[in-house]
Amino acid sequence: MEQSQTAIALDQVSLQRQRFQLGPVSLAIPQGYVTAIVGPNGSGKSTLFRMMLDLVKPERGTIRLLDHQVGTAGDTSLKQRIGYLAEGPTVGEDNMTGAFKTAFVRRWYSGWDDRHYRDLLAMFEVDDSLKLGKMSKGMRRKYDFALALAHRPELLLLDEPSSGLDPLAWRTMLEVLHRYMEDGDRTILMASHVVEEVRRLADYIVFMAGGEVLGMYEKDELLGRWQILFVQGTGLTSGGAAGMPGLCELAPAGQAWRVVTREAYDAERWCAENDIDITHRQPMGLDDILAELMKQKKTGGRMNTGSGGIV
Repeated sequence: MEQSQTAIALDQVSLQRQRFQLGPVSLAIPQGYVTAIVGPNGSGKSTLFRMMLDLVKPERGTIRLLDHQVGTAGDTSLKQRIGYLAEGPTVGEDNMTGAFKTAFVRRWYSGWDDRHYRDLLAMFEVDDSLKLGKMSKGMRRKYDFALALAHRPELLLLDEPSSGLDPLAWRTMLEVLHRYMEDGDRTILMASHVVEEVRRLADYIVFMAGGEVLGMYEKDELLGRWQILFVQGTGLTSGGAAGMPGLCELAPAGQAWRVVTREAYDAERWCAENDIDITHRQPMGLDDILAELMKQKKTGGRMNTGSGGIV
């Protein structure tokens, strides 16, 4: 991906902690799209966000945001172009009102749009005259969300954005983010456990586990390629199916075989060429795909026969 088309570029970024190793991570996040990082707790998603904001220093590697290297001179002007919603509220703010915090934060952003901020508060029914500690978890999340968008950033970093939101507020958040992206040049990088949120918002998906990136995929292509096929054919066995493209798992399923493939289009063509009937197709969810990728990582990419064996 060309530098001019990249909003975020991580090159061999790594960090070692006592019980956790992050990276080395190399990623190119495209400008003008929504990219979601999906992975279990402890994958390193939040640490990556803090590194991008220079709140945590990587031991090795470089990070570029909006064509500017993080950790070098000029970070102040760079951060004015970024909106950040952390995973949880900032410690030590409970006794200040939302309005007090807003008055402090707005001074750091030359592009602050007070009308936009007020519109967002009204949309989410948030009263910023309340003390932050007196707000419910959902109201505090909506306040922080409005604060992150009020200066109309070019790049939006969202760490579990819908945490604590009720279904109506969640729908409103999706609408706001869709409108935010209408400009065409803006970029969102988000971490989320909510599968439906990723399905509705993301153009690209990054899977992470254990501090490593398992892969980055275009969402629609990913969901089309990963499928479960139920197949029948004379003499079909784990050995006979070894040539099927993208084969990840093969297990008996009654009179048929259950096949997990990451190359569904090629696998269907292979089945037709080998007189194997596909009796049923089943799409895979993002959580199922992540689970398969984690299995492959543990087994070195070898196929699971579904009977306790790996080939």
